[in-house]
Amino acid sequence: MRHDLGHATRRPLDAQACGLMLVFCIALGLQQVAIKAVADDISPLAQIALRSVIALALIAFVARLRGVALWVPSQFGPGLVVGIGYTLEFAFVAYGLNFTYAAHMSVFLYTAPVFAAIGLHAFVAGEQLTARQWLGVIVAFGGLVIALAPRGALSMDILIGDLFGVLAGLSWAATTLTLRTTSLSEAPSLRTVAYQLGVASLVLLPAAALFGGFSDLNATPLAIASLSFQAVVVSFAALLLWFWLLRRYLASRLGVFAFLSPIFGVIFGVVLLDDPISINFAAGGLALLIGLLLVNVNGPRQRRVESKDNVPTR
Repeated sequence: MRHDLGHATRRPLDAQACGLMLVFCIALGLQQVAIKAVADDISPLAQIALRSVIALALIAFVARLRGVALWVPSQFGPGLVVGIGYTLEFAFVAYGLNFTYAAHMSVFLYTAPVFAAIGLHAFVAGEQLTARQWLGVIVAFGGLVIALAPRGALSMDILIGDLFGVLAGLSWAATTLTLRTTSLSEAPSLRTVAYQLGVASLVLLPAAALFGGFSDLNATPLAIASLSFQAVVVSFAALLLWFWLLRRYLASRLGVFAFLSPIFGVIFGVVLLDDPISINFAAGGLALLIGLLLVNVNGPRQRRVESKDNVPTR
């Protein structure tokens, strides 16, 4: 059954959406570097837990200033689902990294836009992709795999870690689908982010303490700067931007655009952390850009249909 939300009609990506998605992808790309740079001072799980608490406090402060109710009983169910999906995504990533390469994790985490596109195509009216756009999804994901493919033989541990990456991708896709098929589709972005950060704080903070994430905490200036960036820019501003975009544009197109995030992560890793880079990164990056063009550049026929569908009515 497809959900038709009527007033919640979304549109294809325009220049504004593409520019804002670039900002979003750059922020997420820097996130990986920020976490890695201070991992010896604060464990990754503790970083995610602390930044969730700080960002939740910022959300509550802004919501109070703007008079936005964060906890609405009728939306508690989908809000809980979204929060659990967000929390599971990061829990699977953190645990899976104990077994597999970071590059593998980036590839399998970003199966999320593919899973989301399939779910949106099946269940949400207006989110259907054409054959050309499905080709673009395949080309873009293939480019991501080529760009981030690490060298070395596979082992059972690596395969287990990769499986957790897929589970993280499924969790992310489930949150996107929940947002587009429930009353949260039209909820204020502040409320949606509050549900995610609230559940993450309640679950990850005690989990980090249980696994000793705070026992070796070293509050160096770099660690404080990294945590501040993650809390204010990533978990607060970037998440608000993402949900603002989801309320206005087609989620399937936004999801495929998000493939750029790990590419930016690699670039920042090379520039800021002296990470090595291989020739397959350039080839994969080119394929990714071609895929994005196939998904987001409308053909003449589609432009005519959209123009007809968007005629103002009185």
